[in-house]
Amino acid sequence: MSSEHTFSRRRFLGVSAMAMAAGPLGFAALADATPSSPAIGGGGAATGMGAAQPSGGTNSFPPLKQIRAGALDVGYVDMGPAKGPVAILLHGWPYDIYSFVDVAPVLVAKGYRVIIPYLRGYGSTHIIDASTPRNAQPAALATDIIDLMDALKIKKATIAGFDWGARTADIVAALWPERVKALVSVSGYLIGSQEAGKKPLPPKAELQWWYQFYFATERGREGYDKNRHDFNKLIWKLASPKWDFDDATYDRSAAAFDNPDHVALVIHNYRWRMGLAEGEAKYDALEAKLAQGPTIGVPTITMEGDANGAPHPEPAQYAAKFTGKYAHRTITGGIGHNLPQEAPQAFAQAIIDVDKLS
Repeated sequence: MSSEHTFSRRRFLGVSAMAMAAGPLGFAALADATPSSPAIGGGGAATGMGAAQPSGGTNSFPPLKQIRAGALDVGYVDMGPAKGPVAILLHGWPYDIYSFVDVAPVLVAKGYRVIIPYLRGYGSTHIIDASTPRNAQPAALATDIIDLMDALKIKKATIAGFDWGARTADIVAALWPERVKALVSVSGYLIGSQEAGKKPLPPKAELQWWYQFYFATERGREGYDKNRHDFNKLIWKLASPKWDFDDATYDRSAAAFDNPDHVALVIHNYRWRMGLAEGEAKYDALEAKLAQGPTIGVPTITMEGDANGAPHPEPAQYAAKFTGKYAHRTITGGIGHNLPQEAPQAFAQAIIDVDKLS
């Protein structure tokens, strides 16, 4: 969840554990802006969006494809025209590709080629070599996306995501801007470092990270392994308190958690961020760059749901990190952490709008 981000964790002070609505800011409008698709002003700030209805989960995906990319054999959805502009959609924890099941058809109807991969440790994506470390540090996840783009011969794409996916998209845009046409990031700038993750917070803020501390223990690892279905369903409810998803919707995504490397990778991700687990030396240079808090210069729209129950920063706290054409959109109507699945039309529209400015 967007608790994955370690960027300025001190800024979580006073945040409610169950909801924090991002306040609207103004931004410069383009000549062709409409109320349903706010324009992006250079270096801009934020706007509120109208109420969005949660997804009904009525769509499905075509059969998955598999491709070897770097250290992984990646399972992914590939929809739309082969020569259309590419949109890569990235899920987070504890979610999967079905967060975008109602987003993809909207983009395909607009002529996009939509690529939706399972991240390492989810669904049919697996690490090829048994001797490869089960490493989920942020630089590794971002490198996976570059490897996937290379394998699919995609030179440049609009990348959009939430939770781990937003952090990964942010990192790709910061470190490989030549590969990113535009960016949509739920909860904004999520790039952090181990040092930032080690800093203690006051008790009220620390309470929101309960699962991170749980995962730091062997009891937590065993508990997550044994109870991952119910554990992750609880996270869904806490992170999206107003989303009335049914069991079928959850179970469809929960199947992705049965990946044999899922537990090891989730535990490593959270322990790494607290400085309790080692990464791989080959990523040291990338992590050193990320620890500096690099700016992102590609056209960007950041988004937030007005009922996001997961820890997340206020938009004003990260706006300066986006130095290109930029806007923030707060989606109202009880939208929680899984914004693409809860408000698919708004998420798809953000991709369409930001893509026009690249």
